[in-house]
Amino acid sequence: MINIRAMTLMRGGKLLLQDADITIFPGHHVGLVGRNGTGKSSLFALLRGELQVEQGSCDVPSGWRIASVRQETPALDQPAIEYVLDGDTELRAVQKKIADAEHRQDGHAIGRLHDELGTIGGYDANARAASLLDGLGFTPAQIHQPVHAFSGGWRMRLNLAQALIARADLLLLDEPTNHLDVDAIFWLEDWLQRFPGTLMVISHDRDFLDAIAQQIIHIEHQQATSYNGNYSSFERQQAEQLAQQQALFEKEQAQKKHLQSYIDRFRYKASKARQAQSRIKALERLQASAPMLARSGFNFSFRKPNQLPNPLLTLDKVQAGYGDLTILKDIKFNLVPGSRIGLLGRNGAGKSTLVKLLAGELEPQAGVVQLNPGVSLGYFAQHQLELLDSRATPLQHLQRLDEKATEQQLRDFIGGFGFSGDMASSLVEPMSGGEKARLVLALIVYQKPNMLLLDEPTNHLDSTMREALVFALQDFEGAMVIVSHDRHLLRTTVDEFYLVANQQVNPFDGDLDAYHEWLKQQVSASAPAAGEPIPASDKGDRKAEKRQAAERRQALKPLKDQLQKAEKQMSEVSTQLDALNDRLADNGLYDAERKAELTDLLQQQASLKQKLETVEAAWMEAAEALQQAEEGS
Repeated sequence: MINIRAMTLMRGGKLLLQDADITIFPGHHVGLVGRNGTGKSSLFALLRGELQVEQGSCDVPSGWRIASVRQETPALDQPAIEYVLDGDTELRAVQKKIADAEHRQDGHAIGRLHDELGTIGGYDANARAASLLDGLGFTPAQIHQPVHAFSGGWRMRLNLAQALIARADLLLLDEPTNHLDVDAIFWLEDWLQRFPGTLMVISHDRDFLDAIAQQIIHIEHQQATSYNGNYSSFERQQAEQLAQQQALFEKEQAQKKHLQSYIDRFRYKASKARQAQSRIKALERLQASAPMLARSGFNFSFRKPNQLPNPLLTLDKVQAGYGDLTILKDIKFNLVPGSRIGLLGRNGAGKSTLVKLLAGELEPQAGVVQLNPGVSLGYFAQHQLELLDSRATPLQHLQRLDEKATEQQLRDFIGGFGFSGDMASSLVEPMSGGEKARLVLALIVYQKPNMLLLDEPTNHLDSTMREALVFALQDFEGAMVIVSHDRHLLRTTVDEFYLVANQQVNPFDGDLDAYHEWLKQQVSASAPAAGEPIPASDKGDRKAEKRQAAERRQALKPLKDQLQKAEKQMSEVSTQLDALNDRLADNGLYDAERKAELTDLLQQQASLKQKLETVEAAWMEAAEALQQAEEGS
């Protein structure tokens, strides 16, 4: 077991843990939670042997094999499946020995090593790797693509697969769901529930922790406290402790009153009983987190919009895609005040394409997109973090939006997003992803939107900020469309779901559990029945068969051409971005006299990153469209 006693841990001169006692038994699945910067990742580094304790002890069984997810992925020419197999170091070691024995022509060693290969399951290694990649959303064609062909988020999925295939006694996963969609998260939960070793997971995804954790370790104020049970159990236990403090108890009651009011409004408006019950259950669970939110320092709400035109947006027979590639067809979609829509669908089906279309970032290929002149759009997407002015402060960003507001008024507002005191006047450049995401949200909220488009808004947010966002969204009066892998956010803020599949966008009659069942049915329908014989080809006109095959190839050619074009564009933009990053690595560039040059390069970097994201989206959706066309032909 892992045994930590009276431990003091520091990193970079910062005290992270003091006098900590932690015990983790073999085979336990543990969730590690706490606000960003409290030392969760540093504890992982300690367990990997990369850090040393200042005082006390940290004992990990000496024979344990430890696997974790790499944070960087080189742009390799190696096929994705081979990169994943590198995670099984025991397999690779035996394969190397076999190659050496074959080179020496040592028949005895070759026979012995092949027995060893069979013992460790080496002959089904490719099948195991392919299964992992399939579960994480890769298509059969993609698993043979070179690593450099994938975007940053998809390379992180490769790193995750590499960690999962390792023969680990201790598996360390740091925010494993950040780059996954809901489909892949469902699959990962099932996989981890069957994992026989010791598992430690850092995550702000409460539904994910509820599914896989048997123990929660909470790090706060340099202390580590262990709780038995999953995340919901941890929240209940901590809520009971906090409620004993009168001031926090009063805040909790106010939050509960707010929640009950929202539940009552939803209960009588809901048209779908199953969704209503799912929402009520989720909101009742949320009451346990109210006291933690009360002391989190995050306190904001969406300001009342200046107007609420009806409808806000109308799409009629709209077709959307990239260039000659069509992703979505015949979209009919209305957004009215009070709409709370969550988009569901498999990766590459077109969810982000639809959001970009609604945001005006993508022009329709056909049909009519009618935006009411009174719309005030609040649009959150990951690329917007890169569009912040790195040489400005949060306070300056707000001042540019409202020159008439006093500094104190702006400080009061931005403080609700965690930018209090010196943080409000600190430069954006060194901020973490979570801090930048909070700032982008603050800028959106300040502008009083009446239409919200949120594409993975929680990716960089910790659990307390996620809860603050949930509370704020519950009182939002306008219309919102959300794409998110955070099921808790979807359950507690969305009234209706739309399914994006087969180039269509249609209402989905069900909740997230029903969507999980739909996914299982899709997988079952596409898999061949066990033992089903493959029929022999009928004797027929071979010329006709060849003609049909040629017609299928011709029909697929535009999609293949589009995929190749996107791959070429990705390669070109990545090369430009790498060259630019090399220039930005020059320390002399940050001298005062070169400020103008630095500003220009940072603007070029932001532009290239946004362009790369657009091209990557086109490539992923082209690959998905090609796969669907091949399966249907």
